[in-house]
Amino acid sequence: MENFYGRLWSKITGSLPPKSKINSAFFLFSKKERAIFFGLVIVLVVSTLLILQAINLHFMVKRPMYGGSISEGIIGTPRFINPILANSPADQDLVMLIYSGLLRKKPDGSLVPDLASAYEISKDGLSYTFTLKDNIYFHDGQPVTVDDVIFTVNAIKDSVIKSPRKANWDGVAVSKIDEKNVRFTLRQPYAFFLENTTLGIMPAYLWNSSPVELNGANTNPVGSGPYMVSDMSKQASGVIDYYKLSAFDKFSLGKPFIKTISLHFYPNEESLIKGLEDKEVDQISSITPLNAEILKEEGFTVDSAVLPRVFGLFFNQSVNQVFTDKTVVKAIDQAIDKDRIVREVLNGYGVAIDNPIPPSIVEYEEINSNAKTADREEILQKVADSLAKDGWKKNADGILEKTTTEKKKKTTTPLEFSISTTDSPELSKAALFIQEDLAKLGMQVDIKTFDLGSLNQEVIRPRKYDALLFGQVINNESDLFAFWHSSQRKDPGLNIAMYTNAKVDKILEDAFVTVNKESRIKKYIQFEEEIKKDTPAVFLYTPNFIYVVSKSLKGLAMDHITYPSDRFRNIYSWYTEEYNVWKIFAH
Repeated sequence: MENFYGRLWSKITGSLPPKSKINSAFFLFSKKERAIFFGLVIVLVVSTLLILQAINLHFMVKRPMYGGSISEGIIGTPRFINPILANSPADQDLVMLIYSGLLRKKPDGSLVPDLASAYEISKDGLSYTFTLKDNIYFHDGQPVTVDDVIFTVNAIKDSVIKSPRKANWDGVAVSKIDEKNVRFTLRQPYAFFLENTTLGIMPAYLWNSSPVELNGANTNPVGSGPYMVSDMSKQASGVIDYYKLSAFDKFSLGKPFIKTISLHFYPNEESLIKGLEDKEVDQISSITPLNAEILKEEGFTVDSAVLPRVFGLFFNQSVNQVFTDKTVVKAIDQAIDKDRIVREVLNGYGVAIDNPIPPSIVEYEEINSNAKTADREEILQKVADSLAKDGWKKNADGILEKTTTEKKKKTTTPLEFSISTTDSPELSKAALFIQEDLAKLGMQVDIKTFDLGSLNQEVIRPRKYDALLFGQVINNESDLFAFWHSSQRKDPGLNIAMYTNAKVDKILEDAFVTVNKESRIKKYIQFEEEIKKDTPAVFLYTPNFIYVVSKSLKGLAMDHITYPSDRFRNIYSWYTEEYNVWKIFAH
């Protein structure tokens, strides 16, 4: 075989001209021919390299690399960075970054084990048993234990502490089985209990020493989440204006890719945007649609996601009897140009709706789709005809009124009412649009605006309003009980439409304890059908969460965001740097 290859090589080389002849031929080239020759050689070399690079890239993929940093601006001042008391956006953002729960919610809405390795649910749906993972630690190196879980839950249930999450845990008993297992026992089945267990677990040994409200760990937090506090700065007044967070190597779901996160705190949206434009931070959130559009035009990357918020016009029939007329309330619903509100008030950062369940809850997306396609003039004409048929006629001032006779006594009722809302730019402008739309029909609408605190204390709590332009936060379907069950009509209940329907009460009660998903969905569909019949409110729109992000950021997922802090759910998967690896080595 060696002789064969030797003879073959001799034959090939023997067929080539000698080196001396090649050199002499080269020197016979003219300058122009030499230039052409060298040009062709360069083209050959470059094209060969490009082909080899293309072949190489074809077999390679990009993968996240550890390292890099991001800086984020947040409105507000951190005060209670703990899962029990965190109520402001600044506190909630930090809690999401620093703490871990037994389970963690993914961007797609599913729940995955975090500190827990597994859990079991009893057949009657009243008992949930969780097993902790091995080798789980807090940021200071101390192990996470069952005792920490029990301390956190009992602290939330403590009426003295007044946790905003207390209602989620009322009626739930927590007990220690052994060093690895903890059990929660419910009084009645609750379909969404597992979401409660995303609650961040606090180290009992740090919080037992002093009352939760006064504990130094409120501003020097220690959790077991993806990031840990590595530095901070305070103003002379003691107000925190900066935190530096570092990736926690022992985070239960794996070491985060981004090495450090810097958080800067601002008093208002104006200073927040200035921080972005001055490059003090490269990411901000919770800004108005108008500012989002301005920043987009300036070249910033703006991302958004539909929030589970339902903004609507809620009628108080006990204050203004005009809302007992179904022809009137249905006319109001049809006359309001919801698409215009989304387009001109929200700058497109929202979705027009017709139902009490927001479109971000996937199972109801088809039901909640806005199917209005008719021309606006055509819609208004049909609405005007229906009002006229029902006895509403315009008076000399162009205001609709209706005359009824009862016990031989005639009563004339004008179609007029007031709308109470906050003085926020979006809601104030939306109220003006509603006023304009209804004026075209002859309805007299007065607008009353209040700051949020006054609206809550002087208007909503005592139920002193004709119609309320306001929003509802619906984390999951179970929240509908608080907004629509008749038992919630009076303060501190959230039934701001003062709605009463025995059938709806029964549906909501049954759905609350129905664990089977398909059966539960059917019940909430029945709920929506009943609401449509009664029209206790006009549902207007669902706004978007707006996030200005760094151009280098990858891995962000914003599906199923309920609160702004939910943008950090998969923070451990975010990355800003990449490396190339051959596909056969990728995993």
